[in-house]
Amino acid sequence: MYFSVENLYWAAGFRGYCRYVVLLSLPHPLFLTTIDPLFMYTEEFNFDLPETLIAHSPAKNREDSKLMVLDRKSQSIEHCRFSDISHFLPKNSALVLNNTKVFNARLRAKKESGASIELFLLEEVSPSVWKCLAKPAKRLQSGTLLHIADNFSAKVIEKGEFIILEFSFSGSFYDLLELHGEPPLPPYIDASDPKQFADRYQTVFAKHVGSVAAPTAGLHFTPEILSSLSSQGMDINYITLHVGYGTFNPVKADLVKDHRMHSEQFNISMETSDHLSSHKKRGGLIGAVGTTSARTLESAWDGNGFISGQHSSDIFIYPGYRFKTLDFMVTNLHLPKSSLLMLVSAFAGTSFIKKAYAEAIEHKYRFYSFGDAMLIL
Repeated sequence: MYFSVENLYWAAGFRGYCRYVVLLSLPHPLFLTTIDPLFMYTEEFNFDLPETLIAHSPAKNREDSKLMVLDRKSQSIEHCRFSDISHFLPKNSALVLNNTKVFNARLRAKKESGASIELFLLEEVSPSVWKCLAKPAKRLQSGTLLHIADNFSAKVIEKGEFIILEFSFSGSFYDLLELHGEPPLPPYIDASDPKQFADRYQTVFAKHVGSVAAPTAGLHFTPEILSSLSSQGMDINYITLHVGYGTFNPVKADLVKDHRMHSEQFNISMETSDHLSSHKKRGGLIGAVGTTSARTLESAWDGNGFISGQHSSDIFIYPGYRFKTLDFMVTNLHLPKSSLLMLVSAFAGTSFIKKAYAEAIEHKYRFYSFGDAMLIL
């Protein structure tokens, strides 16, 4: 049941005329869906999520997660297990997965005074120089020396919104991170030993090191599922987008259009770009595993095909965006007011996603990185 109301909206500096659709059939008291994306509020993508539905640990097996199947044409919803996904994916389609690999981005260091500092590596800005977060940052000044391990230290060379560190070490930097660092697990994941879920916070097809967060939709896939899909005619393809720290952050701007996305690096091989371009020109369907793959494909499309090579993307996809490449998508259940939730709302329709999320809460689906999955057809 729904009805429409017209609302005259006034804000500092401008006047805007907006129409809303109010959805009353859902368990939450009020959902407002803006028709005009210019006046779409971030608050429209907020919802109440019970703390008990946040996945603090992974399912026993990757394929044990629940799978909600959304059919955009029929507006129907079906519930099953992720192990059943092959029954729903369109035959003879191309499936695109992100093969980035998460590295141990969290480090424990000590100042010369013995005070402990927690570091979170964000981006290598030049050889041995990294942009980082630090806690507590107030204890750091330009020139502060930090000891991590034998023959592994860092010096603060700049302090601003982020901390810029220059590392000194012998050997391979990533080997040292593997030895002394910790997986960059989100704070809501309950792990007494930070390395307890290191394997499960990595896809089985992870290959290229560079992410500080996992492409979580890919975590559900097993070698057996991928092999089964291939044997059934599914065309499996891999791209690489290194997931940055800002991917899962809530949108803070009041108006959605005012949000600025962080930039992330992606790479598509010449072979993969040619293959996917030919597949699409033949009328073949393309599906993305995760919002990172979706953003990569939409960024790489030039109107005639997919570009190859290494590029950066800060594309922000929200309702009103017209998809150019995607026919279906596998995704997780996302945080309120996140750019990820806005992307899937753009793909499936805001009202349909809100209906699906309300149903997910009713059926006790698990949310976020180690949570359950959704297939949008």
